Amino acid sequence: MKMKIIGVIFFTLFVQFTAIAGSGLNKFPDGFRPEQVGDKLSKRFLESKHMLHDGKWIHYAEVCTWYGALKYAEAVGDKALIRQLQDRFEPLFTTEKQLQPIMNHVDLNMFGCLPLQFYQITGDKRYFDLGMPYADTQWQLPADATDSEKEWADKGYSWQTRLWIDDMFMITIIQSQAYKATGNREYIDRAAREMVFYLDELQKDNGLFYHAPDTPFYWGRGNGWMAAGMTELLRYLPADNPDRPRILEGYKLMMENLKNYQDKNGMWHQLVDAPDCWPETSGSAMFTYAMITGVRMGWLDKKEYAPVARNAWMALVPYINEDGDVTEVCIGTNKKDDRQYYYDRPRIVGDYHGQAPVLWCVFALTEKL
Repeated sequence: MKMKIIGVIFFTLFVQFTAIAGSGLNKFPDGFRPEQVGDKLSKRFLESKHMLHDGKWIHYAEVCTWYGALKYAEAVGDKALIRQLQDRFEPLFTTEKQLQPIMNHVDLNMFGCLPLQFYQITGDKRYFDLGMPYADTQWQLPADATDSEKEWADKGYSWQTRLWIDDMFMITIIQSQAYKATGNREYIDRAAREMVFYLDELQKDNGLFYHAPDTPFYWGRGNGWMAAGMTELLRYLPADNPDRPRILEGYKLMMENLKNYQDKNGMWHQLVDAPDCWPETSGSAMFTYAMITGVRMGWLDKKEYAPVARNAWMALVPYINEDGDVTEVCIGTNKKDDRQYYYDRPRIVGDYHGQAPVLWCVFALTEKL
C-alpha cells in the first residue's frame, strides 16, 4: 500500500513537472501574455514619431521596432495592424521619400529588411524593388571605397565589415530577408560566411563578445545584437549550409553562458559580466528573444532553457510603463576603451532600441511553428 501511494505521488509530480515544462513558454498570467504586450507596444509605435539617423534617414532602431510589430501582426493574423503599419510606411514612397536611408553603412543598409518583409506579406512589388538594392549594395564595392573596404571585398566579405558586434544583426537581417524574398541562396550563404568570420574573431571562451577588438568589455546590447543576429540567421539558413554547424555552435555557447550570467530577478546587466552594473532592458530582451526562439525551434533543450527564458520575460514586462514605453534602456552607445563609460551611460525611456527587442520576444512567443 505504501509503495502504491509513493507511486501515485511520483506519477502526480511527474505529470505536474511535465505540464509545467511543456507550458513554460505557452501560458502566462494576466498582464504578461505576449498578445497583451504586443498590442500595447504596437499601438505605442503607431502613435510615435520617426527616429532619424543624423536627422536625415529612418534610424535602424525604428526599423527594428517596425519589423517587430509587423512580425507580431503576422504571427497573430492581425490584418488591421498590418494595414496600420503599411499606412505608416506608405509616405516613404512619396512625401517622405527623402527619409529612405542611403546605402553606405551597415546601420543604413539594414533598412531594406522592412520593405522586404512587407513584400512577403503583401506581394506588392514596390516593396521588393525598394528593399533589394539595400541587400545588393552591401556587397557591391562603391567607386570611392577605401583600401580597407577593398580588402574586405577581396576576401569575399561585405565591404561594410568593421568587426563591431552590432554588424551581425545589421548584415544578417537584410541578407536573410533578401534570401526569403528571392529564394537565392547567395544572400544567406554570404551572410553565414560573414557570421563565421565574426565568431572566429570575436567570441570569447565564455561565449560573450567584446564590443570591438579594441574595446574589451561585454556590453549588454552589443552582445544582444550578436545573439539576435545568430538567431535570425539560424531561422532561415538551409540545413545543408556548410557554415550552419559553426554558427549553431557559437549560438549554443553563448546561450549556455548567458544562463549563468542571468541575475536572480531574471535580467541581464548593462555589462553582462558585471553584477554591480544596472539591469538593462534592451540587451535582456535580445537575449530573451534568442532563447525563446532556440527553445521553440528545438536548438536548445526545453527543460533547461524554457524556465530561463520564461523568467526573463516575466522580469522584462514590468519595465514597460503605463504608456507602453520600455524603461531602463541604454542610450545609443559608441565603443570606448573605458569600463566606467559603460556604467555611466544614460538610461532612457521609450527608445526604439528597447521597444524593438520586446516586440521580437512577442512574435517569438506567438508565431506558429
